[in-house]
Amino acid sequence: MTPALLDGFGRRIEYLRISVTDRCNFRCRYCMPLSGLDWIPRREILTYEEIARVVRELSALGLRRLRITGGEPTIRPDLERLIGMLRDIESVEDISLSTNGTRLAALAPALRAAGLDRVNISVDSLRPERIRSIARRNIAFDPVAAATAAEQAGLGPIKLNVVVMRGVNDDELLDLARLTLEHDWHVRFIELMPVGDLRAVTWEHVVASDEVLRSLASIGTLRPAAPPARGNGPARYYRFESARGSIGVITPMSHTYCDSCNRVRLTADGRLRTCLFGDEEIDLRTPLRSGLPLEPFFRTALSTKPKQHGLLQMKVGGLKALSQVGG
Repeated sequence: MTPALLDGFGRRIEYLRISVTDRCNFRCRYCMPLSGLDWIPRREILTYEEIARVVRELSALGLRRLRITGGEPTIRPDLERLIGMLRDIESVEDISLSTNGTRLAALAPALRAAGLDRVNISVDSLRPERIRSIARRNIAFDPVAAATAAEQAGLGPIKLNVVVMRGVNDDELLDLARLTLEHDWHVRFIELMPVGDLRAVTWEHVVASDEVLRSLASIGTLRPAAPPARGNGPARYYRFESARGSIGVITPMSHTYCDSCNRVRLTADGRLRTCLFGDEEIDLRTPLRSGLPLEPFFRTALSTKPKQHGLLQMKVGGLKALSQVGG
């Protein structure tokens, strides 16, 4: 029997986040510079067939859960084709998608038919003018309509991810939390992670999740709740009495959760990154295109996976922006 994928600290790796593109139709101030980045040349981007091979070889070693990310993954053409290829890998139990939601109404039915299970939608504001300000794009976008379309297509659970920024969107916490009273959605408040070249956000903009939870008490009592079905992440969940959905908090800054990390990341150009903010990554594209077995490279990468990230010590693993690895 093939040994499971374990890192040097005994953590079992069963979750892969797959970036299918480094490009995005937003320029969110906490995620990507306004001018964009030096885009990866197309020839260096993994094909869908190459991504599927990586997943097949990892699934034989215990990989069970996948998340498709970007940049913005829905701008890569024919994304449903990749979803279908991954769905055909027998041991894959869960496929999710992280998206800004702008193309979700159009794509959700096809993605669901191809085998996508669920979506996480970035919702940093409910106000049209503020959405434009945060995304730094002149767009007309309704995140509630996007979430509704995903729900109607049969995707679920629906998770809405809110990066909380002091003085930017922290005055909308109550409005966002109230969505859980009427919808079976899961609103997750994420502590801002200042990274690399993103000078528009600083440590002064960070709002600790404990502060967020205190502010929500004006709506009603929050009681601990079980996580939604098929969840992979580190969020802690709460629920208002009689609410259909739940509130989650994700705390990379105030309460790190590295001891239970079960994930690695595949970049759009085929590098296996073992920690979001670590320096450790290994080239898979070269052996992949040379026809070599990938298991030795997987295990070498995991042997260097750090015990915890270094963001609190201002170490970001060479990242210029979160968009480079899909968060």
